[in-house]
Amino acid sequence: MNWPNESEQYRSARDELLQAEIELRRQEEAVAAQRRALPLGGEVTGDYVFDSPSGPVRFAELYANGKDTLYLYNFMFIPGEQGLPLEVACPSCTSIIDGTDGAFRHLLDRVDVAIVAKAPIAQFAAWGKERGWRFAPLYSSSRTAFNRDYNAESDKAGQLPVAHVFTRTDGRIHHRWSSELFAVPPDPGQHPRHVDYTWPIWKVLDLTPEGRGTDWHPRYGYDW
Repeated sequence: MNWPNESEQYRSARDELLQAEIELRRQEEAVAAQRRALPLGGEVTGDYVFDSPSGPVRFAELYANGKDTLYLYNFMFIPGEQGLPLEVACPSCTSIIDGTDGAFRHLLDRVDVAIVAKAPIAQFAAWGKERGWRFAPLYSSSRTAFNRDYNAESDKAGQLPVAHVFTRTDGRIHHRWSSELFAVPPDPGQHPRHVDYTWPIWKVLDLTPEGRGTDWHPRYGYDW
């Protein structure tokens, strides 16, 4: 493949990069296959009852569309100007759901989805309405120990951005995978990349000469 007016130097460097991209694709597929081959994790035995805009929902009822796989993302609320523990929505988590809300209308055809915050459901639903989310199924874990049991809450009750996959087999629900890369320190100078699996903006920035940078983070809004 060639592009208008490209130099031999560019084509040589691009062909070398293309080979690296091919190897990366192979590695990504190999890791995905290894992930799919994981044995069943621990059975979900906690009597977790979440709050939804329409009322209480037990964990098994998060499989709202009858699928056998559930993708669950722990959305953070964090201290704001007043220093309250669940005062404001995390800008980064907000950016993630901003970018994936439209994808949920497609994902829900294959898997069930739950976006879970420790904040009260009225607060979470109001934030979703303000952001214009239409397809993200929002739940509150405010009355359960789910976040603590599944490593989405620190010892000081701070919230953590952890995603999970659960599967239902023979009437029982098992944990299958969680984003443990979150707990692994990155190499020096390396972006953590622990939420690349669901955060589109970084994949686009990786294509640019400026890259991800070292000090840019998503905000609620921008002055262009």
